[in-house]
Amino acid sequence: MSLELVDVCSGYPSAPHLLRGVNLRIERGEVVGIRGDSGAGKSTMLNIAALLKSPASGRVMVAGQPVDQRRPVPLEIRTKIGIVPQSPRAATDPRQRLGALLAAPLAFADGAIKVRPERYRDQLHRLCLRVELDPGLLQRRAAEVSDGQLQRVLLARALSLDPWVLVCDEPTAQLDEQTKATILRLLTAQAAAGSAVLLASHDAVGLHAICDRVLDFPGSFMPPLATARKAPGAPDLV
Repeated sequence: MSLELVDVCSGYPSAPHLLRGVNLRIERGEVVGIRGDSGAGKSTMLNIAALLKSPASGRVMVAGQPVDQRRPVPLEIRTKIGIVPQSPRAATDPRQRLGALLAAPLAFADGAIKVRPERYRDQLHRLCLRVELDPGLLQRRAAEVSDGQLQRVLLARALSLDPWVLVCDEPTAQLDEQTKATILRLLTAQAAAGSAVLLASHDAVGLHAICDRVLDFPGSFMPPLATARKAPGAPDLV
């Protein structure tokens, strides 16, 4: 399965040509890093890749099929893209219990109107172990745990529906060095399990440590990409 952006253009009223002619292809089992200055358009590109934003022109292809974001994206496609945000605090309600936060995608996929974490107890336990989080923390509210613990919950949430692609926008930006290393290791493990990982970061050392390719994002233009090139020292991925 591949995710591909083809000649994507996008922007905002204040920067209408932020993205011009962006081309990107990422395959399952591959880790691709995106590095660039703040305001260069990385987050805009990631939102398009995650099907959260429609491009002004160009196409997004999933498994070789174009996705028409002018219409509701089919559930079987939307649930195969997991998203890990930059700021766990900004992405969560501080009053929400972690169990409900983690169970929400599972309930959505089941068509449930109300999230009932107890229905997914075994799945939530396994997800916690997968991201090295104490399952006992699921009873706490988001405001009662550390940034690192909350980001692990959001990573587990992104993994809950077995995504083909993980889109990660600066997922370690606000974390201590130990937690940052753990998150990067978990992302590498997910790629080894068969997901594609698209990762934006200012951390050049961290990107080169785990990525098959690291792409510099020069403002509003990104050249077409060739096939994957393994970075020196990068782990072998399935």
